[in-house]
Order: sequence, then C-alpha cells, then structure tokens
Amino acid sequence: MIYYRDGKTVLARQGVDRRRVDIAQVPQHVRDAVIAAENRSFYDDAGVSIKGTARAVWSTFTGQQLQGGSTITQQLVRNYYSGLSQERSVTRKFKEILIAMKVDQSKPKDWVLEQYLNTIYFGRGANGVQSAARAYFAKDVGDLTVAEGAYLAAVIQQPSRFADPQGADLDAVKARWQSVIDAMTQTGALTPEQAAAERFPELAPPKKPFELKGQAQHMLEQVTAELNRRGYTNEDINSSGLKVVTTFDKKLMQAAERAVEDLLPDSSPKQVRTGLAAVDPATGEVVAFYGGRPAQVEHFDNAFSAKVMAGSTFKPYTLAAALDNGFDLSTRVDGNSPLRVASASKPIPNDSDRSYGLINLVSATQNSVNTAFVDLGQKVGLDKVAKTAELAGIPAAQLKPHQAAASFPLGVASVSAVQNASGFATFANKGVHMEAHVVRSVTDAQGRKQVVEPAATKVVGEQAAADTTYAMEQVVKYGTGTGARLYDRPVAGKTGTTDDSKSVWFNGYTPQLAVAVNMFRDDNATVTIPGYGTQFGGSLPAQIWRAFMTEAMEGKPVEEFPEPSDYGYSSGYETPDYDSDVPDPDYTPPTDSDEWDVPEPDGGPSFTDEPDQDNPGDRARQDVEPEQTDPPSLDLPDNPWVQDDRTNPDEPRLREPQDR
Repeated sequence: MIYYRDGKTVLARQGVDRRRVDIAQVPQHVRDAVIAAENRSFYDDAGVSIKGTARAVWSTFTGQQLQGGSTITQQLVRNYYSGLSQERSVTRKFKEILIAMKVDQSKPKDWVLEQYLNTIYFGRGANGVQSAARAYFAKDVGDLTVAEGAYLAAVIQQPSRFADPQGADLDAVKARWQSVIDAMTQTGALTPEQAAAERFPELAPPKKPFELKGQAQHMLEQVTAELNRRGYTNEDINSSGLKVVTTFDKKLMQAAERAVEDLLPDSSPKQVRTGLAAVDPATGEVVAFYGGRPAQVEHFDNAFSAKVMAGSTFKPYTLAAALDNGFDLSTRVDGNSPLRVASASKPIPNDSDRSYGLINLVSATQNSVNTAFVDLGQKVGLDKVAKTAELAGIPAAQLKPHQAAASFPLGVASVSAVQNASGFATFANKGVHMEAHVVRSVTDAQGRKQVVEPAATKVVGEQAAADTTYAMEQVVKYGTGTGARLYDRPVAGKTGTTDDSKSVWFNGYTPQLAVAVNMFRDDNATVTIPGYGTQFGGSLPAQIWRAFMTEAMEGKPVEEFPEPSDYGYSSGYETPDYDSDVPDPDYTPPTDSDEWDVPEPDGGPSFTDEPDQDNPGDRARQDVEPEQTDPPSLDLPDNPWVQDDRTNPDEPRLREPQDR
C-alpha cells in the first residue's frame, strides 16, 4: 500500500491484494467450507493424497492432461514456496510431495490452514480470504455467513470463471456452491436441516481494479524507482506487504494541476509541455509536481523525466559559487556587449546587444546580464561553478559536456524541473542541499519502520546563500520576475528564456518551499500560446508559479530571508508593501527578454529511459557542446530598468521604453 504524506490517504495499491488474518479471525464455518470443498481429510492425512498424486503422476507419464488431487498442504507448498517452480513435470510433483510431507511433520495443521487461507487466489484480484470477503461481499471475513463462506470455498476451483458469473457460469457456480453445502453435511459441519435452510448468497458488484489517474501513475513510477535504489526489489514491492508513505501532499498535487490547467488555454498546442516541481528546502521532499496533461504523460512526465536547457535559471549557481569563493555583491563585472572570451569562438552578446558597463552582482542578477555572468564565470572558474551546481543536486553527467564552454554560466546544460527546484531549495536552506526524494518511510509486514534520512550536503556558506537569495529577491521586486510576486511575503527567484523561447522557466522560493516551472515543446520549436504569444520566463511560467504558491502558502506564517551582507548597495526603489493586495500602479516592470543562449545541443529536450542514480526518477543525458551561434534578434522592447554604471554606478535610472 502506497500512501500520500499523511500516511492515511491511499495513493496506490501495488502488487497483489492480500490482507493477512490470523486463523482465529476466520469463522469456523468458513474453515469447514474450505476443508469440505478442497481436502476433507485435511486434519487426518500426512499432507499428501496418495491416490490423487498417483493419478497426477500417471497422467504426466502418459502425456495426458495433468489432473488434480492435491491436498491443501500441497496447494500451499505450490504457492507459498517461491523456490518450487510451477512447471508441470514429474520432478516438480515429487518435490511438492516431499516438501508437503516435511511441512506436515514440522508445522501444526492450523498453521498450514492459516497460510493457505492467506495465500490462495479467489478471483476478483483477491489473494487470501480477507481480501476475498471484501471483494465479493464488502465485509470482513469475520462477518461472513455460512452461505457466503461456502461461496468463497466454491470459487477456489475456478476463480476467474466464478468471479462475476453470468448465464451458464452462474448456473455452474450455483451447482458448485450447493456441492460445498452438501459436503459440509457429509463432514458434519452442518446438519441436514441447517444445510436445507441455506440460500445462495447475493454477490456485491465487482469493483474495477484500482486505477491510477492523472499524476498518480507518475507518482507510483517515482516511488518504485526510489525504492529500487534503496535496495527493495520489485518482488519486495509487489509481494511483501510493504506500507510506503510518500512525500507527496495530495492537496498540493491538486493545486499544481489547477495552477497549470487553469492558466493554459485549451487551445494550447499539444506539443507544448509544462512541468512544475515543489521541494521542501528543509527536508528535500518533493511535495508536489505536475507532469503534464493525461494525453501527454504516456511515456514520460514533464517534472522528473524531461530535461531542457536551464537558461538563465542557471546563473544563480554561478553567483553562489562566486560568493562562496571570495567575491561579494559589490564585485563589479563586465556587462558590456558583446564580450570576447578567448575560449569562445564568437563574441557573446546581451539581449538586444545592450551594454551595462561595469556592474555589481546584484544589478547583473536583477537584469540577467549575460556578459556579466560569462565574465564572472571566467573569474571564479567554471570548475567551481560546475561543482556548486553538482553539489546542489544537478548530476555531473548533465554538466560535464558543457562546463568548459564560456557560455556555461548562461545555462546551456539541460535539467529537469525537480532538479532545478531542488537546486534552488539549497539557497532557501542556508546553503545546505537536502537530497531530493519521494519516499518518507517504509514499514514491512512485521511492523518494522524505516524512515528515510536524506543526504545533506553543504554547498555554500550561509552568507553566500543569503546574498544569492538577496540578489534574486531583486529579480522579483524590480527585474524580469515581477509576475511572480506574492504580496504577503518575500520571494526570491529567477527567470530563464533560452534562444527563440524553446524553453522558458521561472524558479523561485520562499523560506518554506522551492518551486520550478518550465515550459517547452517536444519538437523543440518556439513556445507560443494562443492569446499570450511567444513565452518568456517572466510571463506564463511566472504566473503559474504565483498561482501555485498563492495556494500553497495560504495560511502559512510569513518568514523572512536572512539578512544579506552590507555591501553598500541600494536599489533605489522602495521595498514593496507585502500587505498590499495589488501592485503599485506607478511601477512598470521590465520586459522579460533577458536571455541569449546557444541552441539546444541535441536538437531538443531529452527524454531517456535510464533513471539517474542521484535524483528520484531523473534521466541522465549525454550532450555535446555546440558551436556558438550568432545571437538571436528577439525584437522586444528595451528593459526600462537599466543600471548604467558608466554614468552613476550607485543609482539606477529610469529609461523610457523603446518602441517595438
């Protein structure tokens, strides 16, 4: 049984429907019915039927169809002991006989009957008498009547045929039921008068097998993959009676689905995919995700499996690496465009080829200045940038093909929504990354509980994390991420828009929750939505993020981020009033056209089948670094908020937006 994080709400049933009961919980008349139907000499024989076995062996020797004649003990041995094959052969039959005789000599008869009643298949997907009682009569085994117990004994012979009998099958099962009642009189379990009074029972309508709907199938896939990584085999999962409590919050899963599907119009192209992942920074638990619309999630989901270029959502890893290696927020980097780097085959430009001069790291982050981050990457060392991202949960296999490129800080590596949310959760958790995981605890059939303890990795120091967060707060207050503002609490975040808007992102967090939202097309074309046009990280992704977080944070206490370093920088803008329900009408947010990136290395998003060992459900990819291309012309209005450090390095100035 697999549960949501509350440990009570069922998410899925995996394996077979079997619920063990002690022999004392099975009424005597139910036991008598099974013995009368299957093995009247059960309490007197040696565990085998000599006549029945001889007949079966002779049938095998002569090539005839193998016939029955097995005792309850032999049936138990055949189903209970996994080392005994199910093949029809004389060798297997002799092994069955020997084991049955040994079991009869070493175990009490009531133990054998208890194991048998908990093991045998009764049809309707029910294994064991308790599950059968629920499936056929919607009651516990202890509440079964004589007639109902006789019916369960009757279906053991042909469980599939008698599971939902109609027409001739109904006539056949009634005859079989009556033969069980008659057999019970012959064994003395019923008097003739009692037998005559019994009537064929009314069956409960068969329920459909437990069906997974919506995101549940992907939740189950991720849970199964993580259990495998933690040493549980598929046989353990399917047949050992585990109780698995996941990290998924049912209400937040529903909120994620609403946030995406309420904002995306029905006319959205079917190739457009949206992923959302929410991670608890303090624990690493993936509390919610959105894997895509039902028609899209047949082969992979958008949150765990799909990996697309990170774009400028990767810049905070570069920033954090620098802040943890001797740089500070007042450090000035080259924001001029284009920037020539010796290792790059072509100059690297900013959006619209704008130049910012020498700017500090807050302005570079707020305005998502490409050249500034390329310059910063060269100064701090791309190996340190890669190491920071890897410690924050992005697998090295996804980083290594790109980390020697000058454009590496711009997000040319591809990541999943879960990986990116988990990475940003590091900054919310004071620089400590908690391993992303989807299983909270596992309790075995004996009641032994194992609580998952995720690995904790220090990525950067507390002050570096606080300063990284502060810089990203400015993105949401005044930069490209204003569409993600929550007006009752602080938010830190970063937009990401790759070349030609082939993948667009908004990653953000409060102290309690980190969430990543991405949009992309499975054919690697530009993401365009009817009524919304070409997408950028600050448009629909930010709006979806805000819709989800508004619901997720409802009723949660307002928590503040840690104080940043005193680096002598003031944005020059008044801090937003978090108690206000509406934005400042005089405030004009900048346009989100902040990125220039190289094309997708392999021509599109990556959806492969092999799970990455370091992240639940993630699929690692092997990319090759492309040659850089000329910067695209996005034909967008200039960003009205521009930090012009060449004229006044400490104060921003307002510049009139240019016509398109």
